[in-house]
Amino acid sequence: MKETKTLIDAIVQGIQEKKGSDITIVDLGNIEGAICKDFVICQGQSPSQVDAIADSVEEFARTKAGDKPSKVIGRENSIWVAMDFGDVIVHIFVPDARSFYDLEHLWEDAPTTLIPNLD
Repeated sequence: MKETKTLIDAIVQGIQEKKGSDITIVDLGNIEGAICKDFVICQGQSPSQVDAIADSVEEFARTKAGDKPSKVIGRENSIWVAMDFGDVIVHIFVPDARSFYDLEHLWEDAPTTLIPNLD
């Protein structure tokens, strides 16, 4: 559990480092059949910012939590990048894709934590 919190903290720092916004942590720990324990969802304003956020998340996870994603998908267009850290999956969207897929509301029973924007 402590490792997961350390990883999530590192991921959030990586997102904030590149001015990612509207960070939401969805706790799936008590959801039966969930593919991981937590989702971290955020957005960048453009595909290039989404790509930069993904790079930053990877770097912060490695340096601050000693972890790296087992799989990263979506980098070819950077509209929605998903990073699989095992217990934690990070979703980085451009705003239109985020509102279209609306991941936060797929698990309405799951507790969510909203991280205030740094601006």
